[in-house]
Amino acid sequence: MPAREQLQEQVNILREQLEKHPELPQEKRDSLIALIAKFEVQLQLEPATQPPSITEDLNQAVGRFELDHPGIAGVLRNIVVTLGGIGI
Repeated sequence: MPAREQLQEQVNILREQLEKHPELPQEKRDSLIALIAKFEVQLQLEPATQPPSITEDLNQAVGRFELDHPGIAGVLRNIVVTLGGIGI
C-alpha cells in the first residue's frame, strides 16, 4: 500500500478512536481534531515541502495520550513511523 494511502488510513483510524472515546476531555479532543486537520493539509503536500513541525506535533500528542488513551497514542506513533519511512 502506498505511504499516502497508509497515512490516510491511519487518520481514519484516529477519527474512529475519537468516536470510541466520548469521555475524552474536550481540550484533548479539540487538540487532536486540530492535529488531524493540520495533518490532512500536509498530506496534500509533496514530501519535500513537509515542515518538520508536523512530526514534532505528532510526538507531543503521543505524550499527551500515552497514559490515558494508549490506542490513540499507538495510532499517532504509527503515523510518525510512516512519515519517517517516506522521509518526513
